[in-house]
Amino acid sequence: MVRAKDIDIVVELIGGYTVAKDLQLEAIRHGKHVVTANKALLATHGNEIFAAAQKKGVMVAFEAAVAGGVPIISEMRDKGIAFAAALQDAQTRGYAEADPTFDIEGVDAAHKLTILSALAFGIPMQFKKAYTEGISKLTQEDIRYAEELGYRIKLLGITKKTKKGIELRVHPTLVPTRRLIANVEGVMNAILVNGDAVGPTLYYGAGAGSQPTASAVVADLVDVTRLITADPGHRVPHLAFQPDQLSDTPVLPIGDVETSYYLRMRVVDKPGVLADITRILADCRISIDAMVQKEPAEGQKQVDIVMLTHRAVERDVNQAMAKIEKLKTVLGRIVRLRLEALL
Repeated sequence: MVRAKDIDIVVELIGGYTVAKDLQLEAIRHGKHVVTANKALLATHGNEIFAAAQKKGVMVAFEAAVAGGVPIISEMRDKGIAFAAALQDAQTRGYAEADPTFDIEGVDAAHKLTILSALAFGIPMQFKKAYTEGISKLTQEDIRYAEELGYRIKLLGITKKTKKGIELRVHPTLVPTRRLIANVEGVMNAILVNGDAVGPTLYYGAGAGSQPTASAVVADLVDVTRLITADPGHRVPHLAFQPDQLSDTPVLPIGDVETSYYLRMRVVDKPGVLADITRILADCRISIDAMVQKEPAEGQKQVDIVMLTHRAVERDVNQAMAKIEKLKTVLGRIVRLRLEALL
């Protein structure tokens, strides 16, 4: 098919990095346009594929590659069930794969984000530089505390252009309940785009399942067919930027990222503990925005302290956490989640 003279457009829906890559490149070598839903392949080898397409004067369309979602967090909050039970339910209903690693560990979202970052900022696809943290360790406790503070927890892919470079990160994130994106539930997807002229815009719709994917594939087929007679030098490339004119703006390591934080720690219920913790935070240039200290259960001498910080550099937060965890009055590891206001 990829070599046949009477074929103009090849649709690749195989998935994976090996056979799919070989077939796409072979189709391009034979002057054929490609439509694909393979986000993992584009995020990992997209630079090579788009460069080959530009050289040959053909198009690679990939609308179906950026959509999809797993409703685990919604189920945990609404029904109060544990992570394992929510995951099992999602698999039973076909929203999560039988091997759900890519879904729950954020890899699937990182593939999509890598593509979107290249589109938004004109940088090469750099999946290996994306910071990825999943939701498998998320607890009902933290979901409940976040709700009490006016937030919901969502697995977000976030990419931003800052003065220092490009942020490229996927992780569970506290989002104010009043934000539209905080209320995206089930298998629905939302993408929030903040442009310098237009401001924030939200794109919302079904992402998981055969029908939404098929719809995007057919839309790409129509799009490529409309453009197929256009001179390659005058087409707007599907990558939005020509592969030979990409920016070398660096992708920031997660330690250089600046955001706000949710910190939960279990401490011994005695005077002076909070003072020790706040002193360490201040020494590491971290200020507190809000705090909740729970009363200990009857007969217990341990209590949870939950803090929300103002914006801080992640490297400073890591340093503060390490020092706080060494205090004899702090029990176990600190739970750290990032927070985005998404204004």
